[in-house]
Amino acid sequence: MTRPEQSGGTPGRRGQGGGGSRPRRPTRDPARNAAFDVIRAVDERDAYANLLLPRLLRDRGIKGRDAALATELAYGTLRGLGTYDAIIEMCSDRAPDPDVRDALRLGAHQLLRMRVPPHAAVGTTVDLVRLRVGPGAAKFANAVLRKIASRTLEEWVPIVAPDAADDPVGHLAVAHGHPRWIVSAFRDALGGDAELTDLLAADNARPQVTLVARPGRSSVKELEAAGALPGRYSPYAAYLPEGDPGQIEAVAETRAAVQDEASQLVALALTRVPVERDGEELWLDMCAGPGGKAGLLDAIATHGDVSGSGFPGGARLVAADVQYHRARLVWQTTRDATVVTADGTEPAWRPGVFDRVMLDAPCTGLGALRRRPEARWRRDPASIAELGRLQRRLLDTALEAVRPGGVVAYVTCSPHLAETRVVVGDVIARRGDADQLDARDYLPEVDGLGAGPHAQFWPHRHGTDAMFLVLLRKRP
Repeated sequence: MTRPEQSGGTPGRRGQGGGGSRPRRPTRDPARNAAFDVIRAVDERDAYANLLLPRLLRDRGIKGRDAALATELAYGTLRGLGTYDAIIEMCSDRAPDPDVRDALRLGAHQLLRMRVPPHAAVGTTVDLVRLRVGPGAAKFANAVLRKIASRTLEEWVPIVAPDAADDPVGHLAVAHGHPRWIVSAFRDALGGDAELTDLLAADNARPQVTLVARPGRSSVKELEAAGALPGRYSPYAAYLPEGDPGQIEAVAETRAAVQDEASQLVALALTRVPVERDGEELWLDMCAGPGGKAGLLDAIATHGDVSGSGFPGGARLVAADVQYHRARLVWQTTRDATVVTADGTEPAWRPGVFDRVMLDAPCTGLGALRRRPEARWRRDPASIAELGRLQRRLLDTALEAVRPGGVVAYVTCSPHLAETRVVVGDVIARRGDADQLDARDYLPEVDGLGAGPHAQFWPHRHGTDAMFLVLLRKRP
C-alpha cells in the first residue's frame, strides 16, 4: 500500500526519498524490523512487549548487539509514545496512517533519545517504511523525520508541552511520556512535587536485570560466578550487567530466577514476622501466578532464611491462581509447594487455617512501568475502580484464610493511593479484626520507605519497582 507524499516536503538526500536521483536499494535491518513488529503488535492487538520481544528475537536468531538495539528501540519507543506523538503531530500536515506513525515513533526515539547519528536514524527509518509500507509513505516519513531532527528533545518539549508554570502536570506528562492521570496519581502518592520529576525520569530508564538465588537451591555466590554482581538490599539478589539470564545454569534449572529486588523483599518481610506455632507452619500465596514470589516463599518455607536470622524452615506453601495457565507457571517454578487453580474470592480452602498469607493483588501495574513500557498507555482511570472492588474482596478472603495471630501481606505493584492505602484502610475499618504492623520494621536493609506503617518502594529512590506492602496481623 502506498501513500501520497506530504505536501510541501523538503527534497531529500539520495536514499532518503528525495527527488532528482534514483534512491538506493533499502536494506532490511533485523533489529529495527523486530522493534517495528513489536510496536505494531502492541498498537494493533494490545500485545505485551515484554512477552513478545524475547520470543521474536529467539525465533529470528537476533543476538548480541542487534538484540540489545532491538530491545532499546522497542521499549524506549513505547515509553515515549506520548512525547513522540506530540512532536510528530507538530511536524506533519496530516495524521499518519497507523503503520507509518509507528515507524515515525521509532525514528523519533532514535533522533531524540539515542546516540544514533541523525542521518542514520532518518535513513534507516525511511528504509523501513519503504520496505514495509511503500515508496510514497517513505517520502512522507523522510519529510517528517527531517523536521523532527531539526531540534533536540530539550528544544521540542517547550514547543509541544503545556507551559510548566500554568499546567505543571500537563507539562511533565508530555515531557516524560506519561499519561496525565498517572502523573497526578504519582504526585499524590509522593505527597507533592519534590520528587516527581525524578520518579518520571526513573520510569523511563532502562531497568537492570535482577536475579534471585532461591535459598537452599542456589546462592548469590553461584550467580556471581556466572557474571552477576551482588544486590543492594535483598540477601538473595544479584544484578546481571549484561547477557541473557536464561543462559545461567541456575536460572535454566529454576533454582534462581529473574525477580525485582522489591518483590523479593516484600516476600521476605512476610516470613520475618514472628508467629507463634507448634510444629509446621502452613502458608498461602493467594494470587501466585506467574510464580515469582511463590518461588522464593517455597524455598524459604522448605530451607529457611539461610541469610542469617529469619524463618528457620519447616513450613508448607499452598500456591493458588485463578487461571490454569498461570497456576501451571507456578508449578514449574516451585519445588515443594502444593499448587492449585482456585479463585481467591471464592476460596477452596477452609477459613482460619493458614499462618501466613501472601496477597499480591491484581493491580494496574503502575509500579513496573520501566519493565512494561506500554502499560502506561493501556490502563485508564476507569480500571482503578474495577480493580479496587476486586482488591477489597481478595483482602477480605485473605483475612478470613489466616488464623488468629497469623499475618497477611497485602502487596501491589502500584503506588496509586486508591489501590494501596485506601483499600487497606477501608477493609480493616470495616472488619475491625486486624492490626496493621509497621512493615518497615521487617525491612531494616532499606531506607526511604515512607512514613509507615506501610512500606513503599520507588524506582528513583531504590532502583526497584514501586512495590507497596502492608502487613496485617489477625487479632486473636
